[in-house]
Amino acid sequence: MHPAPSLIVFTVLSGLGFGLLVWLGLGVRAPSGMAAFILFGLGYGLSGAGLVAAAFHLGHPERALKAFSQWRSSWLSREAVLAAATLMVMAPHAAASVFAGGGLPVLGGLGAVLALATIFATAMIYAQIKAVPRWHHASTPPVFGLAALAGGALLAGLTTLALWGMLALAVAMVAHWVAGDRQFAQSGSDTGSATGLGYLGRVRLLEPPHSGQNYLLREMVYVVGRKHAHKLRLIALVLGALLPALLLMVPASYLTVALALVAHVAGMCVQRWLFFAQAEHVVGLYYGRASQD
Repeated sequence: MHPAPSLIVFTVLSGLGFGLLVWLGLGVRAPSGMAAFILFGLGYGLSGAGLVAAAFHLGHPERALKAFSQWRSSWLSREAVLAAATLMVMAPHAAASVFAGGGLPVLGGLGAVLALATIFATAMIYAQIKAVPRWHHASTPPVFGLAALAGGALLAGLTTLALWGMLALAVAMVAHWVAGDRQFAQSGSDTGSATGLGYLGRVRLLEPPHSGQNYLLREMVYVVGRKHAHKLRLIALVLGALLPALLLMVPASYLTVALALVAHVAGMCVQRWLFFAQAEHVVGLYYGRASQD
């Protein structure tokens, strides 16, 4: 699928923001005063920036409020509801931390649970799409969850948690790629099932449905060369998880933590670009371009 920049910004920034709020809500890092103002402000700022990017990805951003109305059936709507609930529930805890010298543990804990649920809902927006077998797999939510928690721990200065989170994220990323590469073939989708003519025997395309580009080809049949995909995976793995973990193994300093954070964000942007660019939608079967070159 076409890797829209707004989706990359949304998933990376909102993950960092809600991941940070998880640790602050649980009290693993319990700042007060100005430190609380900075950390909670960072959590709210990143979460809000990600949600704004998601809103502008819509064809009509002015209709974003309608995203809250379909929570019974839509993971996107559930994400919107959970995100709003997280920010509202966490607000008194944040305010008490800043102005009263200590947070409200009950509201903080509830906010952390809601933040985790928001991260999970974001992952499920993609994992529940059967038409994209690479996403429709149990390995998708762990990548989103571990990226958010590892990045959030890094932002909170929880270097030990961040180190183990980065190592777990590296394993999850590799597992997701390995599983994803097999998913399309294992899904059983082919030209026969796509056209409904499979009962007649093997179906082959005589000519493509269109002689030129169209919306479906631009948005749903984005192809990344296998050689380039392998290079980008290596870059994502090194920058997103392994290099930050290596930097966190040396004596902690503001410089090493900052470098680890920059590397992690850059690597996750590459990982998310690949996440969308390598997603083979079954509509590509109509064009004979479902799998990566």
